[in-house]
Order: sequence, then structure tokens, then C-alpha cells
Amino acid sequence: MYLPFELILPLALLLTGYVCGRVLERRHYKRIHAGEAHFRQLLVMSGRRLPPHLIHHRAQMVCGNVVISVDYFKVMLAALRNFVGGRISAYESLLDRARREAILRMQAEARELSAEAIFNLRFETSRVSGDVRRGVGSMEVLAYGTALIPRP
Repeated sequence: MYLPFELILPLALLLTGYVCGRVLERRHYKRIHAGEAHFRQLLVMSGRRLPPHLIHHRAQMVCGNVVISVDYFKVMLAALRNFVGGRISAYESLLDRARREAILRMQAEARELSAEAIFNLRFETSRVSGDVRRGVGSMEVLAYGTALIPRP
């Protein structure tokens, strides 16, 4: 059976995009898991009430942001999912990685300040590039909070 080159090339590109995207995503998750293990002792809270044992700490704002782009294969999957409806899991994993990476960067900044905890964690998410009609190009996630630093 003979397949025309015009059909083989797009299929090869899609397959290459899928394989490379999966490999890179797995590597990124491994780095995220290692970072989370490294910062496990640094408490991060999203609550509005400060725990009593941290009341006398000095406060300073810390933040971490990340810009992450969507690969071509995820754009294609999202387009198909938009056609039939339902959850777009390709974008969910993208945002999950971005949020977790932003928290790690915020924790690294807090660790440099010798903080014991980060209080009042918040997120901001925005599209950095891309066209609404063609899907999301790149997303930025900003994580910010108040680092609680022991007084000397």
C-alpha cells in the first residue's frame, strides 16, 4: 500500500510532537517532584488567618512566576476536544506544571530570606501570547504570598 508524502509528513510531525512533548513533560514533573521534596519543610498556606505561633515574624512579599508554552500536539488535541466538548486534559496538565513550578520559585525566594513559612498564597494566570481563535500559545502563572521571617 502506498501512502502519499503529503499524508506521511503531517502524521510524522504529529507523532514526533507527541513523543517529544511526553518526554519533556515527564522530565519537568521529575524536576518538580524533586523541588517539592527539597522545600517540604517550608510551610505554604493559602489561609487568611495567621497561625498564632507565627504572629511575631517579620513579613515580606515573595513571588515566583513561570511562562510555559503549549506544544503543537496539545493544541491539536484541544481543538478536537473543543469540537466534541468535555475536559481539555492537555491544558490541565500544562497549568498544573506551571502552578507547581511557580510555587517552587516562590519558595526558593522565601528560602533565600530564611523564611519559615509563606502565608496567604495567591495565583494569577494570564495568556502571554497566542490567538483566541488558534488556541493558547503561552501561559504565565504568578504565585505570590507573604514570607514569614523569624526576627533576630
